[in-house]
Formats: sequence, C-alpha cells, structure tokens
Amino acid sequence: MRAFFSLIGIFIAMLFGVGMFFTNKIMYLKKKTDEEILQRETNTNFNLQRFQSMQKEELWIDSPFGYQIHGYYTPSGHSSRFMIFCHGVSVNKLNSVKYSNLFLERGFNVLIYDHRRHGKTGGKTTSYGYYEKYDLHAVVQYIKSRFGPDITLGIHGESMGAATLLQYAGMVEDGADFYIADCPFSDFYEQLSYRLKVEFKLPHWPVLPLANMILKLRDGYKIRDVSPIQCVKHIKSPVLFIHSKDDDYILCKMTEELYNHKAGPKQLFIAERGAHAMSYVENKEAYKRAIDSFLKRYKL
Repeated sequence: MRAFFSLIGIFIAMLFGVGMFFTNKIMYLKKKTDEEILQRETNTNFNLQRFQSMQKEELWIDSPFGYQIHGYYTPSGHSSRFMIFCHGVSVNKLNSVKYSNLFLERGFNVLIYDHRRHGKTGGKTTSYGYYEKYDLHAVVQYIKSRFGPDITLGIHGESMGAATLLQYAGMVEDGADFYIADCPFSDFYEQLSYRLKVEFKLPHWPVLPLANMILKLRDGYKIRDVSPIQCVKHIKSPVLFIHSKDDDYILCKMTEELYNHKAGPKQLFIAERGAHAMSYVENKEAYKRAIDSFLKRYKL
C-alpha cells in the first residue's frame, strides 16, 4: 500500500510539475528583445529616421491594474478620425508602426502602445486579452476624454492584439466605430490544444484541464475565459477580419469562424501569401485595398 500511495504521489507531483511548466509558458512567454524587433521592423516595414523625426507625443496612461501604459500619439493635421493599434504577443508598439503609417496616410490620428508586460508598460504577466482588454478600455477612454465624444474611432489589432480588441468590444464595451482584427485566435483553449499537438506532440488532456485550474490560482483567470468567439456575437460595429490562408501558427479557419459568428456589418480578407502576422508584409497592395474597401463600404 505504501508503494501504491508513493506512486500516486509521484504521479500527482508530475502532473503538477507539468501544469506549472505550461502555465509558466503562458504567463511568461519569452519576448523578443527591443533590438530584435527594431531590426526586423526597420529592415522591411518602416524607416527609423522618418519615425524618429515624426511629430509624436509620448503618453503614460493609467492602467486599472496599477501600472502605466506607455504609448505614442501622432496627429494627422486636424482630423477627427483616430486609430488605436494593439500589437501581438512577444513584440511591442514598434510592431504597430507599419499599420499606423497606413492610417496616417489616410488622414487618421494614430496611437500605438505597449501591452502589459511588453515594451515600457508595466504588469507582470501576459493574459492574451483577459487583462489586456481593460487596458485597451483605458486607452479608448483617454482618447475620448481628450478629444471628445464626436470623433470617429477605429482599433486595429494583430494576433493577440486582435484577440484583445474582440474581447474588449464584446465583453467590456463596443466603444469604437470599427475594428480590424488581423489573424486572431478564436478560442485560447483550442489554440493551445493545437499548439500542444504541433510543438510537443501531446494531447490536450490532461495538460490543459490541469493548466486551466493552475492558471486560475496563479493569475486569476482560466484558459477557458479567453474566447473571442464568445464575444464577437455581441459586437455591433463593423469588423474587418484578416488572415493569411497559409498561416500555420494560428489557423485561418479561426478567423473564418469568427467572421461567421459576427452578426451585422463585417468584411473578410484572406491574404494569398504570408505566414502568421505577415498578411500586410506579403500582400501590401491587397491589404490596402481591403482597408479602403472596408472604410468606404461603411463610410468611415
């Protein structure tokens, strides 16, 4: 009997160890260095000297979680149209510059910012939209309180940033006039199940049910709580969904599912080329046409 209970104890300890390892991967996913991000983005996506010389205002916005959100605001003349940009996991606001330039060219004022635990923004963990959606709410409220309620506001997000804006719009408030969701996951549990199979050749059970419970104890939410597909049905404002058809990190079918679940005004652009989060880089002209078509269609 002692041997039996010892084996049970070892098995439980092993499961707990696996759960701790996996939740560490979730909460503290390795980030790219500022140098890596800057080199990648300036090599292909924007001119550093031009960015540095642009008129921009450094911002520190209070997060509801006690830290400050760092960002830059760049005006475009005297326009009443504004865009907020949400970057993906492991990068920072410099990843948003290429998208913000598109909208500066179209007469929008732009605000790029760092998510929690990224760039210069505070916060200890990454939560894939669970906490980030409330930081986005704080950024939206900053724009509206500073520039008034009669502005036209759009939000663009890439990957985790896209999942964040969908959770914000469907759970916190539908506070923008339109959204552009580029390569979001539809459900975090399903995404992790897929990555477990691809990266570790493991089934989702018992790893994810265990991680679900441990994450709740460690960071206050469950994997199951992060589900843009449960939020998108509540969004009334227009959404442009974007994904590369060959994306093998977050599958294109996730965006197609989100598009199908969204009622009311929406548009879908599936890029012909590009890996994850590369729809714009690999399809620049088609990406621009999709944006222009969307803005024109909904008179934005």
